[in-house]
Amino acid sequence: MHWLEFYNIAERHQDLINPTSEEKITKLGEKMKMNDSTRIIDFGCGCGLPLILWAKQFGISGIGIEFRERSLNRAKELVAESRLENKIELVRADASKYKFEPGGFDIASCMGASFIWEGFQPTLKVLKKALKPGGQILIGEPYWMTDNVPPKYATRESFHSELDILKIIQREDLDLAYMVRSSPDEWNRYETANWEGMISWLNENPDHSERQEVIDKMHEWQDDYFRYGRQYLGWALYVLIPKL
Repeated sequence: MHWLEFYNIAERHQDLINPTSEEKITKLGEKMKMNDSTRIIDFGCGCGLPLILWAKQFGISGIGIEFRERSLNRAKELVAESRLENKIELVRADASKYKFEPGGFDIASCMGASFIWEGFQPTLKVLKKALKPGGQILIGEPYWMTDNVPPKYATRESFHSELDILKIIQREDLDLAYMVRSSPDEWNRYETANWEGMISWLNENPDHSERQEVIDKMHEWQDDYFRYGRQYLGWALYVLIPKL
């Protein structure tokens, strides 16, 4: 089974598919001074919930780019339910190949999807190209909470420490203006919702040829979370501005 399909199964009951909260997403809109003239592009927009929250609260307009059909279809449902079709455009595309308008956006965001460009720094380079002069970046990224991560786990994941994240931000001629970290409760919500999604899929598909793969993947994720994730891995949303 393709690795993205595991996430389609796991996240099937989630509209906010990152370990954060609607309250924090809204708070970021306040901090970034979003208003009805703000134009946003969100790469890897998932089910589109951040764009919807910002459009409702602040009147923004935006484009959401998402590769996964399941997530995009859910985003379309949520946009239609909120009657925001005139505010939010949704595009199914590989974000790494999507031809966006250079310098066309007040905010460029990528929350939990820097794998699109194979890393944090390459993602910043792309997001900068989308910005108008003085525009802002919003990026969500995992980070190591300690330098003492067991090598068996650290070598499997290409994450940075937050200090390394800060240095990369500065090397890209950006400054860190604001950040919100995920709480343990938000991590638990996200992880356990993934297990819930997998279990419901397994109950619905007792004879599926790839059933055992899904069981094995769920057990692998649970083992990683209890053995390593809760102790060593954090996640945060960073607001970046042009270098002062």
